Amino acid sequence: MPLPATATNHRSLNAAGVLVTGATGKQGGAVARALLRGGVPVHALVRDPGSERAAALGSLGAVLVRGDLDDVASLRAALAGARGVFSVQVPDLADPTGDSEVRHGRNLVEAARAAGVEHIVHTSVSGAGTVDVERFDEQRWGAHMRHYWRGKAAVEELVRGLPRWTILRPATFMENFVRPSFYFADRTSDRLLVGVDPDARLPFVAVDDIGAAAAAAFAEPRRFHGVELELAGDVLSFRTAAQVLSEVLGVTIELPASPEQALADGLVMGLFQAQQHMSTHPAPARPAFAANLGISVTGFRQWAEIALGGPGPRSW
Repeated sequence: MPLPATATNHRSLNAAGVLVTGATGKQGGAVARALLRGGVPVHALVRDPGSERAAALGSLGAVLVRGDLDDVASLRAALAGARGVFSVQVPDLADPTGDSEVRHGRNLVEAARAAGVEHIVHTSVSGAGTVDVERFDEQRWGAHMRHYWRGKAAVEELVRGLPRWTILRPATFMENFVRPSFYFADRTSDRLLVGVDPDARLPFVAVDDIGAAAAAAFAEPRRFHGVELELAGDVLSFRTAAQVLSEVLGVTIELPASPEQALADGLVMGLFQAQQHMSTHPAPARPAFAANLGISVTGFRQWAEIALGGPGPRSW
């Protein structure tokens, strides 16, 4: 079987090619797979082409390109010949008030501009740009959350400076319910460890739907230019989510007695504050927004039955 193409076995992108950053992560991986299914040539930006996740993408037909969002020269080389780029950056959990996310976004946008890339599809987060960071209550929600929202909005603004752009704002990932996960006590138990109001209705999205939305945008760049899509597949409470998971898994998924009990049981303060903010200020993403653009999305029960149900061992 031929080895996957890498930076040492380099094929230049043709006019239909897209560079996917974060290709070994959840969102970038979903986008790469969706594009490949549609016959779009993909270059996957990876730090280590020899990693298991990178190799899996290569086996699907992606060209693995060694690069780093901190290495501008590697980005320029990776973008040569690309007509599109998928942009994703994440905060540095080891330095939650650092500048890495905005720096990475700036590096990619500047490299894309220099390379003459026609279209950027950037993934942000639902609600970005709507949070008033100037009057943000740091004592209640934490300085890291203020910085988080400021960074998301800043990268979006950088993206809007390119000739053609689309911004996806996905809701909370349904995949957070796949164990091991910080959503569960001890990461693998049957007890949710979340600091939200269990009856607050919140939007969720399946990661594969992010891939489908990005692929749709790359397929019709003119129609999707300037679109800021608040992306969700379902809106439901954690109480309803626990009920659905219990039915699909055949075990009882328990809720914490209260958000405060979750904190007492070991939920770290930073996550507690983030989840409390999410519960108090529900994200605006809704399934109808994707439907209005002709994009199909996945409901929570459907996702759970596919991702967690069926015969055979669970993914955890």
